[in-house]
Amino acid sequence: MEERHQRICLIHYHEIGLKGRNRSVFEKRLLKNVEALLSDFPVVTIHRISGRLCVFLREGTTFERALEVAATVRYVPGVARVSCGFKCERDLSVMNEVAINALAETGDFESFKVHARRNHTDFETDSMQMNQIVGAALCGAFPDKKVKMKDPDVTVAVEVVQNAVYIYARSERGVGGLPVGSSGRVACLLSSGIDSPVALWKMARRGAICIGVHFSGRPQTSDTSEYLVDDIAHVLERTGCIARVYVVPFGDYQKEIALTVPPSLRVIMYRRLMFKVAERIALREKAGALVTGESLGQVASQTLDNIRATDHAVDMPVFRPLIGSDKLDIIEDAQRLGTFEISSQDAPDCCTLFMPRNPETHAKIPAVLEAEAALPLDRWIDELVESAEPHDYACPSYRPR
Repeated sequence: MEERHQRICLIHYHEIGLKGRNRSVFEKRLLKNVEALLSDFPVVTIHRISGRLCVFLREGTTFERALEVAATVRYVPGVARVSCGFKCERDLSVMNEVAINALAETGDFESFKVHARRNHTDFETDSMQMNQIVGAALCGAFPDKKVKMKDPDVTVAVEVVQNAVYIYARSERGVGGLPVGSSGRVACLLSSGIDSPVALWKMARRGAICIGVHFSGRPQTSDTSEYLVDDIAHVLERTGCIARVYVVPFGDYQKEIALTVPPSLRVIMYRRLMFKVAERIALREKAGALVTGESLGQVASQTLDNIRATDHAVDMPVFRPLIGSDKLDIIEDAQRLGTFEISSQDAPDCCTLFMPRNPETHAKIPAVLEAEAALPLDRWIDELVESAEPHDYACPSYRPR
């Protein structure tokens, strides 16, 4: 491809575009996130243009490499859509040639249309004329394809700006939301299961910097769950969705709880202690809320009464992004995210350790507090927080406290 036909990836956003006076703050945050996540790709520069970001790729970048860039970008929170195309000079013969190249790279299609837009009137040919001229060139190059003005398989976009033309046809939907780093910090209780990674990801899509807290059954169980959580975190860090994971060895404390409190209240006690430790870690990280992967009624600990009993243990807000989701919804999200196969592996962790045969499903707070009074919670919390092992991941918007 000649130098005058430079490959680009256009990043479209929706929700950011609805912001008011602080819109530029969100745009800059998204630009910095994308810039950092594409550091290993052949990127020349990234600019904000006309309500989008444009990634300019080096001369000689192949179509396959451009697709890899797009595949990475489309999963970055804040990106509504990403389009692969070209930047070229403002010359109709060149524009026709580039439009043909762009349409040829879209794969299988039966119908198309041209959508031209002229942002500067110093270009003599108006939008309607460009539609006709470029459309005629495409009809000549693809005589067996149909022009369809409503719901075509492919739309060839031609945008004339002040000094150049952007032409693209291949476009894929992104994950949307807001850029990570635009909505503060949260601490997420993160297991190696299916639910909690999805909950964390949903908070990242709302712009939150996510700090994971993993409670391992070690030393009462093996550390397998820790390796799976690390694998999950590496998936999440590809798009900057996780900043750090604290691993907390929790097994001995679960054993003490199991020996001290009534069996039916064990699960509530485990979770209350987890919440208290996570809250302390969240305060260290200047996080404003806790996040869990609970779904209402899915297991015994997730009934309305039990959720209230665990929330009572902390002062910090507790967010549950999956509260209204069923298991099939969550599995579908985990598959899309890329964590499902990892989470499907068996691993003993604190969630399966010292589980009672008949757990309480409607815990009453006075009974919980009475049983909890026998536990040296203040000392345990200090010990658990001090034993927490931090592991850092690539999150462009995170700066360790």
